[in-house]
Amino acid sequence: MTEQTAVSGGRDIFFVSNSVDEMGGVTTWSHQMARQFADRGHRVHVIGITPAPAGRAHEFPAELPYATTTLYDAHPPHVGSLRGLKGKLNAAERMRHRARAAGMREQADKLTALFAAARPGAIVIVTQVWAMEWVALSDTKGLTVIGMSHESYQASAASSRLARVKRYYKDVDRLLVLTPGDADLWIRNGMDNVGHLPNPLPFMPEAPAPRTEKVVACIGRLSHEKGVDMLLDAWAEVAPRHPDWKLRIYGAGDEEETLRRHATSMRLDDSVEWMGRTSDVLGALRGASVFAQASRAEGFPITLLEAMAAGVPCAAFDCAPGVREIIRDGEDGLLARLGNTIELGAHISTLIADDELRDRMGDAAWQNVQRYAAEEITDRWEDLFLFLER
Repeated sequence: MTEQTAVSGGRDIFFVSNSVDEMGGVTTWSHQMARQFADRGHRVHVIGITPAPAGRAHEFPAELPYATTTLYDAHPPHVGSLRGLKGKLNAAERMRHRARAAGMREQADKLTALFAAARPGAIVIVTQVWAMEWVALSDTKGLTVIGMSHESYQASAASSRLARVKRYYKDVDRLLVLTPGDADLWIRNGMDNVGHLPNPLPFMPEAPAPRTEKVVACIGRLSHEKGVDMLLDAWAEVAPRHPDWKLRIYGAGDEEETLRRHATSMRLDDSVEWMGRTSDVLGALRGASVFAQASRAEGFPITLLEAMAAGVPCAAFDCAPGVREIIRDGEDGLLARLGNTIELGAHISTLIADDELRDRMGDAAWQNVQRYAAEEITDRWEDLFLFLER
């Protein structure tokens, strides 16, 4: 277990996630909120269950204004199912289950020790339901526990996470999701402790991007969920109409080679630029005039917030309530039906071809997205803490 020293003062706030430093939106959100609370004088501790997988670690400053802890030195062993007669007769697998359970209790005891040192009024924010499995084994008596889901209800319902959210979050003080629409769906599914809070803006430039470059940008993991394959399909409709424009894809992931071959098969190599990971998101956005997103599933996508904060109009799939809440279709961006790559391509072409529309929507995006300013969202968190203490 590795630790750094926490700041003093204010309230004790624990963030518990699958990992402290794994690349992705949850990690970005956790550290942004941790810094917000630390800046307000709270004593913050960010806790991860396991280290980030190889090649997936996000780099942070050597010194953070809050504590960080990772419970396991390596990922706990995966175990198979014990269902059915075959599972019941599998003595080796039963032994692996017992060893894993013992390891979980040992790590949960570490959480209990950290929580026991907290002052009255402490808050535990569990950002992912997998991490909640360890928190559920720990002693949280006297603490306010907030469980979170950073994905849409539909994404949870399409996976095992729906059942696990219902199991592990049913008794927390609040289950927080990202939009009112998702909250309603969880309530209809029997959860009576649901609230909603959006993600905050990671940054807010003083002025919109110039939007002078003939570039469409996409930023995100190169994974199935992010739909870059469908974005390439949409770009195949766009590129012949606008041969002087480029699609710049920022990010890395397991599907990169497959996606590159897909682009080559559609003869897009001359118009697609693979930029790799970037630590300068705002710089990447200021070098673009349009932002495109073709995700199959999202929660409350930070990349859309970033693009709109930069004043870059977005064309995206309407894949989740969070996307519809961020983008006001026809006012500050354009939404296409999920999976309709021809429609998405048409929206990208519209923003490319119409300079006046592109500037008007970009300026509107920059103005409208300020409703998610970090200070305002942090105030709402503070109000929630006080409410849950009553």
